[in-house]
Amino acid sequence: MKLLILLTFFFFFTSGCAKDNITDKNIPYSRTTRTITYNNIDVDVIIDKPALDEVDVLIIFHGTVKSDSNILNAAEKALNKFKNLLNKQDMMIISVAHPQHNILFGDNIIQAEAALLWVKHCAKQELEITVKKIFLAGHSQGGYLVTRLNTMHQTDGVIANAPGPLNLVFRCQLEENDKIPSSYVCDTLKSVYGLTTTNPEAYFQRSLLNFTDGFKSDILFIQGLNDKPIQMHSWPIFKQAVLDCTNCQDRQFVEVTGAGHAALFISQSAKIEFNNFINSRR
Repeated sequence: MKLLILLTFFFFFTSGCAKDNITDKNIPYSRTTRTITYNNIDVDVIIDKPALDEVDVLIIFHGTVKSDSNILNAAEKALNKFKNLLNKQDMMIISVAHPQHNILFGDNIIQAEAALLWVKHCAKQELEITVKKIFLAGHSQGGYLVTRLNTMHQTDGVIANAPGPLNLVFRCQLEENDKIPSSYVCDTLKSVYGLTTTNPEAYFQRSLLNFTDGFKSDILFIQGLNDKPIQMHSWPIFKQAVLDCTNCQDRQFVEVTGAGHAALFISQSAKIEFNNFINSRR
């Protein structure tokens, strides 16, 4: 009897220690590329899926690309960058290859929304998993998209690094005056709306400055203070407008000195805040 008690005691504590030694770094992953569809809207995604039955999901959105032939590559790079930030490797990451050409800037919110709603309503059946928490994260134009999505749908949290363009009136007017090189974004807007001086409201409607209230979920903004002058010209205005919001969920700002557009991916303090934001909501 004493021997049985001792063995039981030994098994209980050693099995407990064994469980403590198991980390999420040991979880195998599979990575696939597929076209998903929600409400007849198709979008390509890359899915980094852990071998788990229940998962929290991080949906990420890449920045601007020169051509839509590059969006899958951009989505994969963004996936790797965001995955390297996470201090817990047990989340499913879905990187959205959102289109940017042959459309007006901002119209890819349709594909971004379809990706989010697919995760909410279809991923369980199509991937045979249980989706628990859903987070959104984006860099640059991807930050623009997740900020806009936060005015449309509730999730468990949103992170936007250097979101923009903040002010298309200001940016495109610089291009019109040959102060900076022309871009596909402004050229296509001009072909539809004319000059910023004659139709500024149309440009403003698509600027992120027009989406600073009605946030349905907590959001973390990260901005390197050494970003390009175009971004920093409007950043204080955007930040104050978000802080002044009276119908928003919690808003947090991390401003990184000595870092530029990619602050989240190079700043240790930004990485810590990124993980704290997610882990405190899981």
